[in-house]
Amino acid sequence: MAELVTIARPYAEAVFELARSAGTLDKWSATLTRLADLAGHPAVAPLIGNPRVTDAQLVDLFMSPGGEDVAGARNFITTLAENGRLPVLPQVRELFEELKNDSEGVVEADIASAFPLSPADLDGVVKGLEKRFKRKVHASVRVDESLIGGVRVRVGDEVIDNSVRAKLAAMSAALIAR
Repeated sequence: MAELVTIARPYAEAVFELARSAGTLDKWSATLTRLADLAGHPAVAPLIGNPRVTDAQLVDLFMSPGGEDVAGARNFITTLAENGRLPVLPQVRELFEELKNDSEGVVEADIASAFPLSPADLDGVVKGLEKRFKRKVHASVRVDESLIGGVRVRVGDEVIDNSVRAKLAAMSAALIAR
């Protein structure tokens, strides 16, 4: 995995600089998401690296579903195809999003809740995270019934676990330690 990230980093940085200078960060974000999804598609993945499929055919395949999403996309895919780097598209997209978020002062938060959060509850959690991290927060929310109650939030490497399951585990550890 680390090797793929190392290979993907220069491509992500180059696309980020291109997108930032052209003012097309959001368009490139959408394009990279589409291309990464296509690279991981079960029908497409076996074609990448297949000696019977030419680089030109792969470029046409990648550019056909959404066409020219943004200026430079065809050149980018051509470069990846010619260098045998199409499999790193998901990592390129991920690194690009990190660079984009850093430049925009945004952090991604994964919020797991034992129950679906109401819009008001979600807004309160997001505002609390924005205050704590002093950045805008883009939240993705999912339900994890194993938490029993409460929420667990992951922002980068930091985890804030305010779930009933975590509190029970802490109480159990404290009782066993006595």
